[in-house]
Amino acid sequence: MTARTFDAVTLVLGAASGPILRLDEPLSFWGGLEPATGTIIDRLHPQRGACVAGRILMMPTGRGSSSGSATLAEALRLGNGPAAILMLERDAIVVVGAILAAELYGLACPVALANSEDWEALAAAASLTLEAGPDGAAISADL
Repeated sequence: MTARTFDAVTLVLGAASGPILRLDEPLSFWGGLEPATGTIIDRLHPQRGACVAGRILMMPTGRGSSSGSATLAEALRLGNGPAAILMLERDAIVVVGAILAAELYGLACPVALANSEDWEALAAAASLTLEAGPDGAAISADL
């Protein structure tokens, strides 16, 4: 295996490591995630039944509703949220949910924008480490 580091853009500060859960489609946390278990419950989502808890969640973007911020924060409060979130597009709902968890509960869930040209390589790793600081983010992967 070769260790490799990728640059990213920090959306929410923090550091996390964990196994990857790559979503094939965007996820609406409101109605799509059960915060008590961290399980994807959206009947139409390709990863229905998968658990986000403790995982580095890779999803291209979020999918409304604005209530999703509260659902993400609640999943994090209960210890069932993702360790970190990597996205390809900015999503205010996801960012606000992670910030709420940090501000209200002191729980970090870093969020970063990955480069689209790195997405497949990142998804091929078994686990990732994200260090999202004020001057940018670095994603480490064993490939």
